[in-house]
Amino acid sequence: MKKPRDIILARLAARSEPISGDSLAAELNISRAGVWKHIETLRRQGILIEAVTGRGYILRSDVLAPSVLEARLRTRFIGRPCLVLDEVDSTNSEAVRLASEGAGEGLVVISKRQTSGRGRLGRNWHTFDDDGLAMSILLRPDLPPEQISQLTLVAGVACHRALSHFGSDIGLKWPNDLLHNGRKLAGILTEMRAEPGHVQAVIIGIGINVRAPADGWPADITQPVTDLSSVAGKAVSRLDVAIRLIESIEAAYVDFLKHGFASIREQWWQAHAASGKPVRAYDGKRYITGVADSLDTDGALLLRTETGIERIIAGDLELMK
Repeated sequence: MKKPRDIILARLAARSEPISGDSLAAELNISRAGVWKHIETLRRQGILIEAVTGRGYILRSDVLAPSVLEARLRTRFIGRPCLVLDEVDSTNSEAVRLASEGAGEGLVVISKRQTSGRGRLGRNWHTFDDDGLAMSILLRPDLPPEQISQLTLVAGVACHRALSHFGSDIGLKWPNDLLHNGRKLAGILTEMRAEPGHVQAVIIGIGINVRAPADGWPADITQPVTDLSSVAGKAVSRLDVAIRLIESIEAAYVDFLKHGFASIREQWWQAHAASGKPVRAYDGKRYITGVADSLDTDGALLLRTETGIERIIAGDLELMK
C-alpha cells in the first residue's frame, strides 16, 4: 500500500497546475494539516513544492522518484515498476541481480550515482548526482540468443526518438552510441543471461549526459563529449528525459517483437551519423577502413572497402574526417 506522501507526490507530478490541499485531504481522508505535514516531509527530502496562494501546491523539482515516474508514464509494462536508487555500483549489475531473483519484464532501475558504471569494451561510464541519467531495463524476450544483439539497435532507435525531442542533429553511431556533431551524448550497453538456446533475461543499460558537470568532464574521458542541455540550449529535466526514454523504448520493443527487425533497421540507418561516410572499424583483431554502406538484415555493419564488402559483426567504429 502506498504511503500518503507518495500519493501526494504522484498527484503533484501528474499535473502542471496547482492542486488544492482540500482535494488531497479528501482523497487521502486526512486533514489539511495532515497534508501539510506530508508536504513538509517531502520538502525535507529536497523536493521543491511551492504553495500557491488560493490555489494549492505545485511541484517545481526535477524529481526522480518511483511514484512520480509511474504517475506520468503512459506505458503498459516498461517502468512498471521503477526502482530509483541514490547510489549503486551499476544499474546493469543491479538489474542482473534482480532478474536472477525473478523480477519481471519491464522493471526499470535508475540510479543518481554509479560507482562502477560500465560502457562497452571495458570502458567506464560516469554518472554524477545531478548531471547524468543512468537507467537499465529488464526484458525477457522470447528470442533465440543470436537475435539479442539487435536489441541494442532497437534501443538506439528508441533513444534517438526520445532525445531528438530535446534537440536536433542527434545521430546514432554503430553499434551503441548517440552523438551530436561528433561528440558523444549517450551510450547503450546490452547484457544477456541465457542458457543453451534460451534467453533468460536481457538488460538494456542506457547512460545519458543530461548536463555538463560543474567541475568539468573527468580527465579519463578521452573522446569528445557533450550533454543534452547544451544541445537543447536550455536546462533539461532528467525526469522528462526518463519518461520520454521509457515510453520510446516500449514502443520500439513492441514494434520489434511484432514486426521483426526490418522496420527498425530502416529507422536506425536513417539516423546513422556515418551513413555513406568514411569510417574506420575495429573488429577486435584489425582496423578496417571503408564507407558505411548499410546494415545487414541481422544488424551487422556492412563496410564498402577497396576490396569489397566487409561485414562487421561486433566492434567499434570511428568516424573519419
